[in-house]
Amino acid sequence: MTKETKKVCINIKSIQTADGDSDTTELFTYGELSSAENKTFYTVTYDENGTTGYEGSTVTLEISEQWVRMIRTGAALSDLMIEKGKKHHCHYGTPYGDIMVGISADDIKSEITEKGGDLYLKYTIDINSSFMSQNQMFINIKECDNEQHD
Repeated sequence: MTKETKKVCINIKSIQTADGDSDTTELFTYGELSSAENKTFYTVTYDENGTTGYEGSTVTLEISEQWVRMIRTGAALSDLMIEKGKKHHCHYGTPYGDIMVGISADDIKSEITEKGGDLYLKYTIDINSSFMSQNQMFINIKECDNEQHD
């Protein structure tokens, strides 16, 4: 059960480092923020666009202080669990096919409230226990009015 859903502006900066090379992507989009009844976690939902390569997909982030679950539906399906101190084997869909990946969180800093805030994730992805990439995400969520969103 969730409380009030708010329209939000979302700014995401992702840095992926592999083999000494870094690739940075940024996305600005609109979405919705809601909190669980007991405020144990927050949910952010937004649509992907052509910038990310996942146009036609919707992302839902479930955010707590210890973990973040990232669920992508639509054109490519993914369900990633990023949790401090644990490795999770997760389904990751790409436009080229689906793979199973290992996700290990190095750091999660959540300052998300019902009004928005900042989320920082640093995690490692591996495939078949072989290092694939080190990833960082900086996510800023802030309230915006309905005219901006529609």
